[in-house]
Amino acid sequence: MQHQKRFLRNALASALVATSLLASTTHACTRVVFHGDDSHVITARSMDWRVDVETNLWVFPRGMERNGEVGPDSIKWTSKYGSVIASGYDISTTDGMNEAGLVANVLWLVESEYPVFDGSAPGLSLAAWAQYILDNFATVDEAVQALRKEPYTIVTNFVPGQDRLATLHLSISDASGDSAIVEYIEGKQVIHHSKEYQVLTNSPTFKQQLALHEYWTEIGGTVFLPGTNRAADRFTRAAFYINAVPRDENRLKSIASVFSVIRNVSVPFGITTPDQPNISSTRWRTVADQKNLMYFFESALTPNTFWVDLKSIDFSEKTGKVKMLDLGPNQANIFSGTVNDKFKPAEPFRFLGI
Repeated sequence: MQHQKRFLRNALASALVATSLLASTTHACTRVVFHGDDSHVITARSMDWRVDVETNLWVFPRGMERNGEVGPDSIKWTSKYGSVIASGYDISTTDGMNEAGLVANVLWLVESEYPVFDGSAPGLSLAAWAQYILDNFATVDEAVQALRKEPYTIVTNFVPGQDRLATLHLSISDASGDSAIVEYIEGKQVIHHSKEYQVLTNSPTFKQQLALHEYWTEIGGTVFLPGTNRAADRFTRAAFYINAVPRDENRLKSIASVFSVIRNVSVPFGITTPDQPNISSTRWRTVADQKNLMYFFESALTPNTFWVDLKSIDFSEKTGKVKMLDLGPNQANIFSGTVNDKFKPAEPFRFLGI
């Protein structure tokens, strides 16, 4: 009986591997959450994209009037929390942390299928999805309770410069280490909510990623870890390493450990393979220290790591200002250390709508 169970698990894993290969995409990312000693929570992500995603860093204060950018039936809200975010093409929020220590990241998921936008619920541009979370919630549980009521309908659009619709899933983590993954599968919202959900990559769906990871867990990370750039393999490596690095009370060592994990699952810059000519390279990485409210950024094309100290930012509704840090083409502008004073006042970008 035990042999049969093991055979079935292996067969399932093989089938899922085949599925993930068929569903692979040129756009890939990894997100991981570290649970350290002394309530030290750190979330890291890599941004893997085939071309320059034209990212800049932005400071958004409280009190910003927003809308879902999909016409008269758009959802409307006023930001309750200030945030620091990394944009994509300056039309979307791809990653960021708010002043309460809540982190939101969007990653590619080719299996995503969003509901039909028929006016039965207000619309929200996919480009503003992460920002809606950062603007409105302080904890994962608070966000999940609100999202279960489905206050909006997600509306997607074409990726800039490409003839394909954007298909994303969302990860959320907070300063307590709680985590949630939100996906839209066959037009239905699916929420996975647990502190155990520390890792997210791309295809297949999160439920299938967990099944694949269970197979590798039986083998054991000290025996063998899959080493390719595929999402399922990156998931397994990230899940093993983030729980193998030391939970040191030293803040700098913890940040260094998390950086080492996200670098391990990054894709070499400019990599090419004969059968996958458009495979994505890691463009940049972020590490969000949710206890100390520090947001670190590292470009693949510069030798320096720099950071934003959210505790020193004026996020107030009356005196806080929208500011932008211009990272340059391919995020190649060189910065070092704390960059709070390098941000310049700017008009907020408009989220891609329809």
